[in-house]
Amino acid sequence: MDFALQATAPCTNARAGIITTDHGQIETPIFMPVGTVGSVKAVHAHELENEVKAQIILGNTYHLYLRPGLDVLRNAGGLHNFYSWKKPILTDSGGFQVFSLSSNRKLKEEGAWFRSHIDGSKHLFTPEGVVDIQRVIGADIMMALDECPPGDSDYNYAKTSLDLTLRWLNRGWKRYKETEGIYGYKQAYFPIVQGCVYPDLRRKSAEEVAALGADGNAIGGLAVGEPTEKMYEMIEVVNEILPDDKPRYLMGVGTPANILEAIDRGVDMMDCVMPTRNGRNGMIFTRHGVMNMRNLKWANDFSPLDPDGPADIDREYSKAYVRHLFTSHEILGMQIASIHNLAFYLWLVKEARKHIIEGDFKSWKENMIVEVTRRL
Repeated sequence: MDFALQATAPCTNARAGIITTDHGQIETPIFMPVGTVGSVKAVHAHELENEVKAQIILGNTYHLYLRPGLDVLRNAGGLHNFYSWKKPILTDSGGFQVFSLSSNRKLKEEGAWFRSHIDGSKHLFTPEGVVDIQRVIGADIMMALDECPPGDSDYNYAKTSLDLTLRWLNRGWKRYKETEGIYGYKQAYFPIVQGCVYPDLRRKSAEEVAALGADGNAIGGLAVGEPTEKMYEMIEVVNEILPDDKPRYLMGVGTPANILEAIDRGVDMMDCVMPTRNGRNGMIFTRHGVMNMRNLKWANDFSPLDPDGPADIDREYSKAYVRHLFTSHEILGMQIASIHNLAFYLWLVKEARKHIIEGDFKSWKENMIVEVTRRL
């Protein structure tokens, strides 16, 4: 995997670049739709490509390991073939999912023991094992196994957690270096910076991560309960240390405003379930603000869903019709909202990229944040 930095916006740390993988190029900054179990909920692969214009999507190691399982994925020739997605894929290592199963997991030096949320069966994720699992899944970008501590963790817990994550990282990195992909193309491996909201822990983590010289680096453990300003502060702390010539991936973030602020601070890659999850509940993100499609105010509004929207469906359906679908519990409403929101997120980062290259990102971002945070 290669990364070429193309431009940096004046008065910010915002960057534009190109990541090159064996499944194609990715223009950064980029938002990555979340396809947890090999499916971006309510969206066909051809819609992701043609309507949403996604350049890379995510899969999740924890979920894919449990279902459909490694035998099926191996027999299919990897997730690209199984999902009929020919562009790049990134897989999370499953660390966040194991973290969220706090009542059903135990962290040991060897790895993370957990019980399946499906049938209660017991499993072990080790740093080496998740490399092997992601080799079978076949992601272009694999993630290191880490522990994601809660945003309100005290210092001692955060330090103990980070020390374990760094020991796991060294083991996972060793396994990555001594193995190869099984489908004939290269796979990158991103370490993850942890450290909760404590600057000294974040610096320590970022220094050890940067020292590995991996193809890219991730920032984890944010947007998990800490104040938003703390999240921004930690991004700044970490990005002062992570190398400029490698892509930086902020995991699990966030709102349109979060994304713009992260880009301003030097982040290149982001993902979040928000556009699809909120979309399935009737929330529509637009460049002029946020709409709740269940509100009565849309019942007789026959104007296009989003006349300035980036997707064809934005002009194909009216606000009144989409509201009708949600109040009638029709699946089509969830599909329309999911496609729209993803297309909007991809439009937003594409516009950010354009303004970074043109040199006016700072003023554009400040105006856009006012717009996207407005309630319509």
